[in-house]
Amino acid sequence: MNILLANFTKMIEDTGGVAKVNVNFANEMHRRGHQVTIVYSDGRQGDFFYPLDEGIPAFDLQRFGGKTISFPVALKIKRELLRPIEKKKAMAVNDEFIKKYLLKNIKEILERTSPDIIITFQPAASKSYLCDLHTDIPVITMSHGDPEDYFHNYAPEELPALEKSAVCQVLVPSFADTLKRHNPKIKTIVIGNVVPQYDEQADLMKDKERYKIIFMGRLAKSHKRPHLLVKAFEKIAADFPEWDLELWGAEDGKAYKKQLEALISRSGGGEKDRIRLMGTTNKVQEVYHTGDIFAFPSAYEGFGLSLAEAMSMGLPAVGYKNCPAVNEIIRDGQNGFLCADGVASLADALSRLMQDRMLRVKLGQQAREDMKQYAADIIWGQWEELMSDVIG
Repeated sequence: MNILLANFTKMIEDTGGVAKVNVNFANEMHRRGHQVTIVYSDGRQGDFFYPLDEGIPAFDLQRFGGKTISFPVALKIKRELLRPIEKKKAMAVNDEFIKKYLLKNIKEILERTSPDIIITFQPAASKSYLCDLHTDIPVITMSHGDPEDYFHNYAPEELPALEKSAVCQVLVPSFADTLKRHNPKIKTIVIGNVVPQYDEQADLMKDKERYKIIFMGRLAKSHKRPHLLVKAFEKIAADFPEWDLELWGAEDGKAYKKQLEALISRSGGGEKDRIRLMGTTNKVQEVYHTGDIFAFPSAYEGFGLSLAEAMSMGLPAVGYKNCPAVNEIIRDGQNGFLCADGVASLADALSRLMQDRMLRVKLGQQAREDMKQYAADIIWGQWEELMSDVIG
């Protein structure tokens, strides 16, 4: 198959889950003998954070044909003025930029590559191919978050592309229900993210001088919310002097990182020395292997890849029961704990695990077992079968 992966967002040095899925998808399909091309929209020079295999062409729509296209200042101002008033109209400015400035490049790359199938990473990309260029090449629209967001915050002009797509892929079953509820004509399929199946497992039975709660994710205030975890740990730290908290991930704004640093520095009783901001790492497996509990206080998720990776290592997990996707990956009392939103309930759930080693072992083992359904051979096999069916 000749596959075009269209991800109309940033890729240069991006550590996020979408960038990771993009590169992994391209590398795997290339290794399976398919022809793969990546199209993205960034404008910056540099390398992808996640290594792309040689032989996979990647085209930046904003740096194509010897020309660089920047997002116009006038459109940026327009978008920022609209954002607090009407988010849908603000999002429509992004579509305006794509249609007015990038569509020619999108069309040229499409004609140059002549794919059998197009996999898009957001409705805006699907709109370009299906509604603006009116291609008859089948398009599969990926969803990397809760598609409920499409109908509240996305530009209305993008929504027809969902129905025009050959199929819309979602990550968990409840997301398929969401799309069907809004538009029964939208065809859906559930395919989760690939989760590494580690040969090693975290040894939760091992006696240690220090035990660790691990957080892995962007330091994003309204999304990942690591400040809630810091506050929860502070509530119980004195009762568990042998435990530490490690926060791994890139900053999502200098102001919030400073708030986190200030929050940690104000911790009393020596707790501030046991809460550490670790930065980013390419050695994720080693980090999980040294952990004992994985904490994930997100407000919303599309899948929670770092959560699933930690569980695959055999770590019991704690998250919020009202967080989409997380509440389908964590099964309360079986592979981790789901708690009510807030600091106190998170502290209670952590405390239950911190004081009971055998409970950590039991839930961690089940977590590892549950993540086997997302093994690479299974997920990539599902994608190959889907693409073959769509093309056929």
